[in-house]
Amino acid sequence: MYANILLNFSFVRKITAIQSKGKNMENIARKDSYDVSEIEKKTDQEYYIRPRAANKKMKAAQSMSQTVYLYGISGCGKTAFIHDFLGKKKYHYFSAEKLNVEDLDFDYSEKQLIVVIDDLHQLRTDELREVLIKKIEGLTRRSDIWLILSGRSRIPSWLLSAFYRHLFTVIEENDFILSEPEIIRYMNLWGLTLTEEDYSKITVLTKGIGIVVRLLTMELSSGRPFDTNYIERMRNDFWDYLDSHVYDQWEVEIQEFLMQVCIVDEFDKHLAEMITGRNDVERMIGIAEQLGNFMQFRDGTGGRRIYEIRLAMRHSMRRRLIRTWQNESWKRLYYNAGLYYELEGDTPNALKMYEACHDTERIAGLLIVNARKNPASGHYYELRQYYLSLPENRIRESVELMAGMSMLQSMLLNIEESERWYNELKQLEMTLSGTSKKAAQGQIIYLDIALPHRGSQDLVDILKNAGSLLINRNISLPEFSVTSNLPSQLNGGKDFCEWSRRDRELANSIGKIIEFTFGKYGKGLVNLALAESYLEKGEDSYEIANLTNKGMMQAQAGGKVEQCFVAAGILSWLHIINDHAEDAKELLVNFRKKADEEGTSKLLSNLDALQIRIGLYLGNTAEAIEWMEQAPKEDLEFYTMDRFRYLTKVRIYLLMGKYDKAISLLQRIQYYAEVMHRTYIYMETELLLAITKYRMGGTKWEENLKSALTQAEEYHFVRLVSREGAAVFRMLKELNWKGNDSEYFKAVMEETEKIALAYPGYLKQASEDAAFSENAIKILKLQAEGLSTIEIADELGLKVENVKYHNKQNFKKLGVNSKTAAVTEARKRKMI
Repeated sequence: MYANILLNFSFVRKITAIQSKGKNMENIARKDSYDVSEIEKKTDQEYYIRPRAANKKMKAAQSMSQTVYLYGISGCGKTAFIHDFLGKKKYHYFSAEKLNVEDLDFDYSEKQLIVVIDDLHQLRTDELREVLIKKIEGLTRRSDIWLILSGRSRIPSWLLSAFYRHLFTVIEENDFILSEPEIIRYMNLWGLTLTEEDYSKITVLTKGIGIVVRLLTMELSSGRPFDTNYIERMRNDFWDYLDSHVYDQWEVEIQEFLMQVCIVDEFDKHLAEMITGRNDVERMIGIAEQLGNFMQFRDGTGGRRIYEIRLAMRHSMRRRLIRTWQNESWKRLYYNAGLYYELEGDTPNALKMYEACHDTERIAGLLIVNARKNPASGHYYELRQYYLSLPENRIRESVELMAGMSMLQSMLLNIEESERWYNELKQLEMTLSGTSKKAAQGQIIYLDIALPHRGSQDLVDILKNAGSLLINRNISLPEFSVTSNLPSQLNGGKDFCEWSRRDRELANSIGKIIEFTFGKYGKGLVNLALAESYLEKGEDSYEIANLTNKGMMQAQAGGKVEQCFVAAGILSWLHIINDHAEDAKELLVNFRKKADEEGTSKLLSNLDALQIRIGLYLGNTAEAIEWMEQAPKEDLEFYTMDRFRYLTKVRIYLLMGKYDKAISLLQRIQYYAEVMHRTYIYMETELLLAITKYRMGGTKWEENLKSALTQAEEYHFVRLVSREGAAVFRMLKELNWKGNDSEYFKAVMEETEKIALAYPGYLKQASEDAAFSENAIKILKLQAEGLSTIEIADELGLKVENVKYHNKQNFKKLGVNSKTAAVTEARKRKMI
């Protein structure tokens, strides 16, 4: 936040300074040549450190007289860099805002002429651009001229033809970023000497932007306190400046368009059309892109292009909108955005928009629609603040809201509150009649089946009753999800360990009723449930595969992708057990193509976790550690629907040697398992606690392992234990436990040994260097050679965003805050 505020305020200082010299610069622009000292006389207090990346590119371009294009947001240091690089050389400087193209007619010279055309973003008309591009083409072809171009945006579309024909050197905004050593040198020039920790903080705070570093250095040297009030004042000063000196210089049409689309964090063409009511959105986006480098884009699904305006500009534009538009006018914009999100099924963003325009009825309506969904497809947890802020009288007006509150409170582990809303719904049902009564009955039976804390103990009778009522058309039920977007039915939406004891019997007796009751979610359910039960018990692989494939085909024929995910999970574990981990990996990669088309974001996040779990058998340590960046943060909040991801995270904590963190997370998961009657998860946590304590050198691991084995033996769950392979095999050999079924323990020992031999490195604590992926090491090597982010991306065939992500990860793992420091530390560790 501070860096954004500082950067914003730095624009004010930079641009105001330039404005004060505008008249002088205009006169100079008319001269054939001038000394840079005519623009600005340096004083003892003015120091400059030239960014290394930009300097390297500029020198290379100069040696070949190659045309240069520099770009970046206002204040990033383009003009200052040009003047400093050219120094006391004579050069022709022009601002595109006041340029007469005749000024670009130069006689041929024996000496090289340097021509600088700045502020290309100020070219407002196509006529001027057409004339100028012809002049630029001519200057670029001349051997006696070195042409330097500068603007705020990426290479504009009207200049692209010249760029491709003549291959300009491009110096981008990131090339002007100062490294930590450069920041230290600059502050030393001011007589400041700080601690290493302070320098690191300043590097992060300023993001290496030169003018921000200068502003902060001036503040430190003056002794002025840099407190919260000062930061807030700087931010408001900058927003005022943008209003009066930047936005007001634009055409009214583009001002209004940007104010309108800035109400959302990101947008595509269709959302912008919905908000603004315009049918020429692409034209407006094109104009905005020419004005500066304040708008970024990325490719979304289905060929959509997603645009994002920088945070500081979004905030200032929103303030400007509220100040300059009537209430009803700006509220209509938020309403339009909310309606778009609602139509797209993006309930969280729709609610944000409706909340902004104070449309309480639309909010309540959306919460009712969401309450009709099951927890796997709905947004109960994400929208809890809206549900919990509803007045209870408003909730009692809707049976869907009452059922939704009961479900939400159960998910939040507030069992008493969940049961309170359930009982109120039952009391209400007795007072209703007709369709209202049927709706309430349907919600009650739905809760009887689906409430997480109820377990599965009485479900057989409940499902039989529900099936009978559905057949007779006495009720209709909301949608169900048996899996909760997990790769399991046995341990999915509910725990069905008890059903596993009588798997064949139940499949024969109530299988058809269950499939009918669950509708599309029931297609393939029985075959997949049997297959998973057999898998856990260590039964015949052929029979498991046969049932799984039948279930998958049934699910694919009009069922749900969630059941296909269960099938993919079962087949993946079969591959692992049979020493075919690469096949498991390939299967999940192929399934992801289907999931990307049909699955929800929640399913995809669990699929990511399963792929990481499979990767642990293949020794993909770096990928697992990188995944931890997107893993749910249990220290912030414990979200019960993330349980599969939490259990994956525990295994990576073991891999990283973070045993205290593993125990802390396991204790939370175990509490959840106890409250929600999750037998399988409880056994799994006991097993993982035993492994963790064993590695910590304690003696109490035996208690946890015996507990896990004793419970698993009751269900004959061999693979709950054996799939941990090398992580648990040595412990099993040391443990003095026989159990009640010698055949069970024999099966566990034999298969655990088999998996331990197949994957000896599974969950073995990673060495320091193993945390770095192949690409991460390559990036460090190329940085050591002085390549920029764009050059590295080109060299490795990666997106610039991917290189930046690896940079961030490398900094974190190496404990540094800059590229230079990362390279230095990597050399110390002999990684490069």
